[in-house]
Amino acid sequence: MILGNLSGLSEFRLLGFSEISHLHPLLFVVLLFLYILTLMANTVIVVIIKSDNTLCSPMYFFLTQLSCLDICYLSVIIPTILENLMVGTVSLSKTRCAMQMFFFLFFGVAECFLLAAMSLDRYFAICHPLHYTMIMSSRVCRSLVAGSYICGTAVGLVHSLTIFSSPLCGSAIDHFFCEIQPLLDLLCGNTLPRETQVIVVAVFAILSPFLLIIYSYIRIISTILHMASAQSQQKAFSTCSSHLLVVALFYGAAGSMYLRPKYSYCAAVDKFLSLSYSVVTPLLNPVIYSLRNKEVKGALKK
Repeated sequence: MILGNLSGLSEFRLLGFSEISHLHPLLFVVLLFLYILTLMANTVIVVIIKSDNTLCSPMYFFLTQLSCLDICYLSVIIPTILENLMVGTVSLSKTRCAMQMFFFLFFGVAECFLLAAMSLDRYFAICHPLHYTMIMSSRVCRSLVAGSYICGTAVGLVHSLTIFSSPLCGSAIDHFFCEIQPLLDLLCGNTLPRETQVIVVAVFAILSPFLLIIYSYIRIISTILHMASAQSQQKAFSTCSSHLLVVALFYGAAGSMYLRPKYSYCAAVDKFLSLSYSVVTPLLNPVIYSLRNKEVKGALKK
């Protein structure tokens, strides 16, 4: 009711990739292929972990959650992108646009905090191995995942209700889905309070878990360097490298998108950044974890 009544606009137009309309058929085929491949890869990861009794540690519980998040995260926007590439400009109702932005933020923020939870898991496994089982109990793991979803819900609601209850002076969104930055361009009057809100929330949702990850890995690297055996050091580094690579890909693109003021916004650049962390990263996650993890590769062979 709030979203439907507080503004005269009833629908939005997604311009998508209108500036490269001649490449729409090629982009459609590429993105559809990547979408199907990502769904298959993440589904395989979930099935492997669920069906193999040896993959029952907290790390694999978090990896299952990450794969499920990636599937949902991608499914929020890819159908709209494919529709845009097929028919050109896509019209979305205000409610559908608001729901798309909410779920995109929900899954994206939940993944930020889930990656932080995974770094805590690695920290306790390497720095406190004798107490690891007691600290990272199934109850703690479930609580960390639930906390990630709660944070995602809070951020999604704050942004969606704030933006879609504000006066809007346009309906054309220069993007391929209902993203925050292009929607800020449609707000009437002084947009500084809304821009400040986006950055403040991004600091909470992106920077705070990232700093936790950095702190965890400083402690982890310090512990590894004090290990007596070179073999132990190599094994410890190998268990962390996959997670670090995923963190760098996801946080690098998301941080450059949201942790900056509106005046630096460029539609073409932001479309590229959005594609990188919303389409490419969900595909790379299962590839990185499966190719760099001997247990996962062994379970896959079985």
